[in-house]
Amino acid sequence: MDYSENHTYEIEIKNVQGHEVPLVTFPLLEQTGLVRAAFTTRQGGVSSGPYAQLNLGLGNEDARENIRENYRIAAQAMGCTEEDVVLSQQTHTTNVRVVTAEDRGKGTVRERDYRDIDALITNVPGLLLTTLHADCTPLYFVDPVHRAIGLAHSGWRGTADRMGACTLAAMHETYGTNPEDVMAAIGPVISVRHYEIGPEVGAEFTKTFSEAFCYEQKILTPGQGDRLMLDLEQANRQVLMQAGILPEHLAVSGLCTFEHADQFFSHRAVAGGKRGNCAAMMCLI
Repeated sequence: MDYSENHTYEIEIKNVQGHEVPLVTFPLLEQTGLVRAAFTTRQGGVSSGPYAQLNLGLGNEDARENIRENYRIAAQAMGCTEEDVVLSQQTHTTNVRVVTAEDRGKGTVRERDYRDIDALITNVPGLLLTTLHADCTPLYFVDPVHRAIGLAHSGWRGTADRMGACTLAAMHETYGTNPEDVMAAIGPVISVRHYEIGPEVGAEFTKTFSEAFCYEQKILTPGQGDRLMLDLEQANRQVLMQAGILPEHLAVSGLCTFEHADQFFSHRAVAGGKRGNCAAMMCLI
């Protein structure tokens, strides 16, 4: 199959409080009629400087009141309020939290009583699951049979530890999800052209997949000297398909956060490390 057929996304512009808020959306997910799902861009918020404009990251020097207003804007663009948000607490783990109605607002209007959570799953309508990104992979899962969803943050470590498969396993255990029924999407992520790694990181992927598979599937390609180039999009695609996602049920945006650093926050594209975060957001309707 030519996977480029599923490199499908749309840009929807939402007008919120006088702001034009572009959202990357996935027709494959929207066509289920069960969810609103999107990836935010930098545009449409109130922050300035290195955090301009729609910064949703909490762990930086951006003013807290700006971040709160940005959450109000982003949530409204998703048809929700900031009180509906449930925010991850990411530390590059494969930990998955089962989100219930009691979690509504945690991370925005309420303190989180959990930590080390890189994926969220729920079957409760109206909860706006949210993970934060600035080059790492956003993974979306919609189970139309059991009306459940999952959202995950997967950097290189999470990908090497099969974060996507861990999320699907948690959905199966909690809701009875069959991966073959799931509609999935891989959102904007740093591309292989801009993601250089050291041999020690490459070794984690050859443990996960085998060295032959990594090079056959171009998860890893040679860089300068002993450096390697890592394709997070392709690695996550392989993780998901090995976990049972059907190729025709997987949409891949193909958007590179580094190449489009004027549109997305990118950790590697920023000198000095000051940058905001985009968000992957999804809710059952």
